[in-house]
Amino acid sequence: MIRSLISTAAFLFAGVICSTSSLAQITGNVQLDAQYYFEDSTIGAPDVPQKLLSNGFANFEYNKGNFSAGLRYESYLDPILGYDVRYQGSGIPYRYLKYNSGEIEVTAGSFYEQFGSGMVLRAYEERGLGYDNAFDGFRVKYNPYKGVYLKGLIGRQRTFFNLGEGLVRGGDVEWNLNESCDSLAGAKTQWIIGGNFVSKYQKDQDPLYNLPENVGAGSGRLNVISGPWNIFTEFAYKVNDPGNSNGYIFKEGHSLLLQTTYTVDGFGATFSVKRIDDMVFRSDRNAVGNNLFINYLPATTKNHTYLLAALYPYATQPTGEFGFQGEIFKQFRSGTSLGGEFGTDFNVNYSRAQSIEKVPTQDVNEGYTSEFLKLGNEVYYEDFNVEVQKKLSKKTKLNFLYMYQNYNKSVIEGTGGGHIFAHTVVADIRYRLTNKKSVRAEFQHLYTEQDRKSWAAMLAEYSIAPHWFIGAIDQYNYGNDDSTRRIHYYTATMGYTRKANRITIGYGKQRAGILCVGGVCRTVPASNGFSMSITSSF
Repeated sequence: MIRSLISTAAFLFAGVICSTSSLAQITGNVQLDAQYYFEDSTIGAPDVPQKLLSNGFANFEYNKGNFSAGLRYESYLDPILGYDVRYQGSGIPYRYLKYNSGEIEVTAGSFYEQFGSGMVLRAYEERGLGYDNAFDGFRVKYNPYKGVYLKGLIGRQRTFFNLGEGLVRGGDVEWNLNESCDSLAGAKTQWIIGGNFVSKYQKDQDPLYNLPENVGAGSGRLNVISGPWNIFTEFAYKVNDPGNSNGYIFKEGHSLLLQTTYTVDGFGATFSVKRIDDMVFRSDRNAVGNNLFINYLPATTKNHTYLLAALYPYATQPTGEFGFQGEIFKQFRSGTSLGGEFGTDFNVNYSRAQSIEKVPTQDVNEGYTSEFLKLGNEVYYEDFNVEVQKKLSKKTKLNFLYMYQNYNKSVIEGTGGGHIFAHTVVADIRYRLTNKKSVRAEFQHLYTEQDRKSWAAMLAEYSIAPHWFIGAIDQYNYGNDDSTRRIHYYTATMGYTRKANRITIGYGKQRAGILCVGGVCRTVPASNGFSMSITSSF
């Protein structure tokens, strides 16, 4: 089947290239990331025998009328440090044929999909994490009536350049009552309800356990939108699913998510709460790391972008977690006492994740019981941050951030180290020299008495719109108890952009750490060397 689809896609693209039809369209993009490494014992950067490593991607998509086809060629020669070595090699792991009549859409081959918030099923790609759990099989979307949307799929998941052992089947239904009912068409309040069911099959070949071969999970959801309010909630349930991630216990799983948003002119507030209990759901019970997840558990923590603010990121704990997040945004208009001449934006955010109560049972196969609303005593992560954006003059803009973190390294990284309490301050200043030229400077400081102690960082960047930029940054672990580890991690980069083409080159030292996006993380090893990135779209 795989070879047949690849051959079909190749044939279609060859026909398109030779075609002169103005109705057909080919689009795509190319990305190449390469790094040249030097061994550096001072930061723990290893010797890389190949010296040069690269990750390359090329996407092509063809569209004509109701028909579309696409493929992605990937090449890891060899994979850049920090990416799973099983990506090594080249191939076409993603390719599809799609037909869409407006009422029905059919996809054969590779596809990404999400049911509801993703707590039961979400297939997506996050290239920076080396994460890709795409399905390979068939998917059908059907809109039989106004406001009613059906999805069905069957397939296996991508695992590097192969497919996982487990077979996944699933369906989702969503009903927008306002679209279906004429009496509600003009109503102030919109009602959207939905539900889904997903089943995986994997043969039991375990010599010790009598493992279930078919495992099902499902969820129900409700979304209410009324004026400034948007309320979404979803509850998911999974039958017992013993596997490597939960220690092969025969325990059912639950998760609950509630998200509330309120927005009016110049003011916004959000609140999210979730509870997770044994919701690891993989198409292969023996998989580890970020491999072959069927579902996704949304994060209720802020994703920070400043370097020191992102030094201790949070990874969602799917075996058990209670988390909540609240955020308030306020815009003070120009001419007011707090807005000043040019206005001020103010944002405050608080998030916390901690354990759920787990009471061991006499039945070791069940593992434990847990009251649904009862919290555990262990804090996994806590983050309080205040951010102020202020335009000081027509040419100067300031962004200021203060953040407090409580980071449980023993739980999040599994390496011991206990709690890390950190205070981080960032001042980001941008000054426009001319209409095309600007400079930006960042001053960052992180204070903590734990782990590697305190850090300081400085960044300087010069831009000439729309083509050039050049920048340099230095992260200095000046507070390390070991004086030989008080290291400057410096990096210099330069980039050029023209139309849809961009090239960036740089040299520097990368500290070892963890990179997280939306609660999904990967380990980033220390490195020293040159880097280059090329992207182009057409």
